[in-house]
Amino acid sequence: MLKKMFFAGSGGQGALAIGQLIAKAAMEEGSEVTYLPSYGPEMRGGTANCTVVVSDKPISCPLINECDVLVVMNLPSLIRFEPMVKPGGLLFVNSSLVPEKPKRSDIRTVEVPANDEAQKLGIDRAANMVMLGAILKETGVVRFETVYRELEHMFTGRKEKYLAPNRRAVDLYLS
Repeated sequence: MLKKMFFAGSGGQGALAIGQLIAKAAMEEGSEVTYLPSYGPEMRGGTANCTVVVSDKPISCPLINECDVLVVMNLPSLIRFEPMVKPGGLLFVNSSLVPEKPKRSDIRTVEVPANDEAQKLGIDRAANMVMLGAILKETGVVRFETVYRELEHMFTGRKEKYLAPNRRAVDLYLS
């Protein structure tokens, strides 16, 4: 199995957190993994993306020119990165913030109203966790249970109060 994934959005949308959680969960499950984040110059609102490669064999390079899975949290990311998806690949679109449809017909698109679903749960900042749940359901790249353990590591100490709401957001796509 070789899965090349690319996550993109603006700073503060949690695209990097999605990639990091998948990478850590894949390592816990025994896969070979690379995680390569990239930030724009701004702290919030600038561009943020990351590459995650998951494989059952050693990975020679974390850089990718095309991906099996693309996750876009905003419209600029869709416009810029849609060409990266391999024919037959999978594109996840945050339909709450992306009013346009993808241009390509040779890929499968999953529209996830991530921000809307997070707002319904009363946790506006968990749109990325809603998206994560959809990714796990559609790709099976890692198990939900492994991601839950990683969430427990992420939300400790002062952040522990965010564990249950974020898990509820991931759970939206469990069934």
